[in-house]
Amino acid sequence: MTVTPHCDEARPGDGLVRAGGIVFIVGAVATLVTMAPLFLHIDPFPSYAWAVCMLMGVGFAVSAAGVLRSAAAQRRAARASQA
Repeated sequence: MTVTPHCDEARPGDGLVRAGGIVFIVGAVATLVTMAPLFLHIDPFPSYAWAVCMLMGVGFAVSAAGVLRSAAAQRRAARASQA
């Protein structure tokens, strides 16, 4: 008999996926804002604004870690149910 969590229960890795998604969205918005001066022919933003764009990659990595953590927990649960 397998025990599956209810839809409203938090599983391992869910928090990382949500946090990674938020960080990714912040990075994506920063990328759009930072690229806008190139098309609007205004002065570009300082270099630290470009550094905020790197949050897209950080968010993706955090989300990927959450997915891997969730997969590992599911694998452990499947092995435990077989034993």
